[in-house]
Amino acid sequence: MRPPDNGPSSARGSEDSGRLDREALLDVLDCYRARHPAEEDTVARIRNLVAGRPDCFERSCMPGHITGSAWIVSPDRSKFLLTRHRIFDRWLQLGGHADGCPRPHCVALREAEEESGLEGFGLFRDPDGFVPLDVDIHKIAARAGVPAHAHYDLRYLLAAAAEQPLEISDESHDLKWFAGEELLETVREESVLRMLRKGDAVLKRAGGEFVYGCC
Repeated sequence: MRPPDNGPSSARGSEDSGRLDREALLDVLDCYRARHPAEEDTVARIRNLVAGRPDCFERSCMPGHITGSAWIVSPDRSKFLLTRHRIFDRWLQLGGHADGCPRPHCVALREAEEESGLEGFGLFRDPDGFVPLDVDIHKIAARAGVPAHAHYDLRYLLAAAAEQPLEISDESHDLKWFAGEELLETVREESVLRMLRKGDAVLKRAGGEFVYGCC
């Protein structure tokens, strides 16, 4: 078997691939910005990170890096899955670090599977591709030798059957499917409520579909 080529041409190929991945994400962010012009400032900050930092998908990228999150609905659109986050002790969406993956929609899917134990997720794709449902930049306080930094979070719409058993991961105190009214009574996190509103709007308009086995 021929050994892998780790010479200069291989390094250039990796660099070219990384550049193309970041350019693809920049195009996706442009689609998002066109739909949500009021979020121009947030999108511009994420674009600057992606354009300027080849290591933006690594958690070592400081003072911030790309993360991926999942807004998970049941197929009948009546329930929403949230995690009682172990560190923040609040009901939040599932998600986490990219750890080198340049496709945040795949990060969201991976984290949803790992943090819930569920299978058979569908990832929403509209005619423009895997455009985020929402974007957010939030600060993470320093802890355990990691300095304070920011998560540049891209959130995606996923669907999974609510009848499956849930498996609580080390990231969570609890997992729960919320009906819409219960969620509104329990959750005060504006970024979560924003995803609820956006998800409802996306699912009510024509176009797009849930894709299975895409990552």
